[in-house]
Amino acid sequence: MTEPTDSAQPQEGAYAAAGVSIEAADRAIDLMKGWVEKARRPEMIGGLGGFAGLFDASALTRYERPLLATSTDGVGTKVAIAQLMDVHDSIGFDLVGMVVDDLVVCGAEPLFMTDYIACGRVVPERIAAIVKGIAEACVVAGCALIGGETAEHPGLLDPDDYDVAGATTGVVEASRLLGPGRVRPGDVVIAMEASGLHSNGYSLVRHVLLEKAGWTVDRQVDDFGRTLGEELLEPTRIYAKACLDLAARTETHAMSHVTGGGLAANLERVLPEELSVRIDRSTWTPQPVFDVVRRVGDVSQADLEATLNCGVGMVALTAPEDVDTAIAVLAGHGVRAWVAGETRADDAHGGRVVLEGQHPGW
Repeated sequence: MTEPTDSAQPQEGAYAAAGVSIEAADRAIDLMKGWVEKARRPEMIGGLGGFAGLFDASALTRYERPLLATSTDGVGTKVAIAQLMDVHDSIGFDLVGMVVDDLVVCGAEPLFMTDYIACGRVVPERIAAIVKGIAEACVVAGCALIGGETAEHPGLLDPDDYDVAGATTGVVEASRLLGPGRVRPGDVVIAMEASGLHSNGYSLVRHVLLEKAGWTVDRQVDDFGRTLGEELLEPTRIYAKACLDLAARTETHAMSHVTGGGLAANLERVLPEELSVRIDRSTWTPQPVFDVVRRVGDVSQADLEATLNCGVGMVALTAPEDVDTAIAVLAGHGVRAWVAGETRADDAHGGRVVLEGQHPGW
């Protein structure tokens, strides 16, 4: 909800003259209520309108030693594409994907989420579209949208500018916590296909395609089979339910969400110091958008891989005897996965995560 004013009895006329509309904020709340209602869990208490969201923590009593996990993030400059396209109901999937999939890598189930939308001017239909996407994505992730805030900042943001951020909280049984301490030599790297760029590296992509090449978002791109804007707005894939099922049904020791920094840097975050990984690029072909950015921008492969996910949105380090089961479990959730490498005792090959070979067609 939009904070109306610092005074106890705000005057719509005076505040509106300063650029803030309480009436528009109230209208936005009315429009978003139905979507928020869809993103509930049984533990959620109350609805919109309170100062804080409430979640019944007695549900945690089924855990022997519950560990709470939390994550917060935003969408970054992908928001600029949504604004150029005037399409706002998909950016919520990017926000939810960024926070819940950071959480799930430790094995935590996302329980609830809050969002924050800052804008230069409250346009009720636009705010409701953003929240619609967030709520629908929360349903996909299995968490409740428990609360949020819409703040109108005239003078700080242009009237049609906005940014979004969010935070989520989850829980994992201590004995089921995933991470570097469980990884063993011989664990197989299972790569999970990204839906596209997801929500990282858009400063590079926008610089290369919009600024340097001069392309517009309505440009039809044969490599994509759709417009540039439609490709760039492809929502982030949400892996939460698939990864939780994977952790429950296989001996998976760690997972890594491939975001800013790319595959190598993020995989290294879940490796114990004594182990290394070799990834075989020849095991997958990244979606055309990555090759287009590389070719049009004359971007080196090293720079590309240090910035974008290059077709892999999540990886799991799984015991070799469970690989077939793991790939089948992920396929059951609509996630294509494949073996991309394996862990080994560090052999001083010049880096803890090395990408070898070449993508087909590159």
